Amino acid sequence: MSTTLPAVHRAPALPERVTIYEVGPRDGLQNEKAIVPVHVKAEFIARLEAAGLPVVEATSFVHPRWVPQLADAEELLTIVDHRGTMPVLVPNERGLDRALEAGVRHVAIFGSATETFAQRNLNRSWDEQFAMFEPTVKRALAEGADVRAYVSMCFGDPWEGAVDLQRVVDSGRRLLDLGCYQLSLGDTIGVGTAGHVTALLDAFNAAGVPDDLLAVHFHDTYGQALANAHAALEHGITTYDASAGGLGGCPYAKSATGNLATEDLVWMLRGLGVETGVDLDALVATSVWMAGELGRPSPSAVVRALGSSVEPGGD
Repeated sequence: MSTTLPAVHRAPALPERVTIYEVGPRDGLQNEKAIVPVHVKAEFIARLEAAGLPVVEATSFVHPRWVPQLADAEELLTIVDHRGTMPVLVPNERGLDRALEAGVRHVAIFGSATETFAQRNLNRSWDEQFAMFEPTVKRALAEGADVRAYVSMCFGDPWEGAVDLQRVVDSGRRLLDLGCYQLSLGDTIGVGTAGHVTALLDAFNAAGVPDDLLAVHFHDTYGQALANAHAALEHGITTYDASAGGLGGCPYAKSATGNLATEDLVWMLRGLGVETGVDLDALVATSVWMAGELGRPSPSAVVRALGSSVEPGGD
């Protein structure tokens, strides 16, 4: 496959390079009803790494009862080479124990900006979640692991509606204060718009949190993910969560549809002259292959546009 690339028109104020934090194997697959075989997951990860994704979040050590799709986390990590930058999600100390036993040294925790989602997702109040995370982060750091934090429902909550900017900032600050190296701001149900993104990032800056501690995690429920990513780029954000082929959703928020597609993000960044290090041909081929494994077409616009000449089982 030979990709037709967009013409490059670079705005000097944009970052020269960004990091794509690939969440397809974890966030992308966690909501799939049919269990994806572990060898398929392992090949998915290997293909993503071969396409140049610098960070690939492999799995989650949540209890198998809550996310059956990821019950094979230990087995998966015996197959893939996770000595590089291959984080896993851990919900609590037990999840951390499992991750450390598997040799993982990059972990992530996931909090909520709202009371209702904290109760539904973590079985804790908004305030109690931070007490739950504190020993997990402390132990991880003591064991030489680094810890990333996600905060969900930053732009809206399906039960509570609009979320106050200051509430999001307070949530994020408390997670960073535990010792997390980066905070990923999640538009879990995809209701954010570009102006909202700018306002939230400004609020974090005003609270003393610089852009280099922040990442963004957009869902494309209302078709706003790319516009929101562009707003974050103009603000100076240099880490973007994305999922190959636009796979994903949240098992605890049914209105959360697919993540920002990695291919769509790479296409936009190429046109803006922002480097990612990602081989778009290889990435599209990977998503075409995974779509074949899942038995349905990819929701990514770029995969649909470029993937017609790729055989689902091809390289």
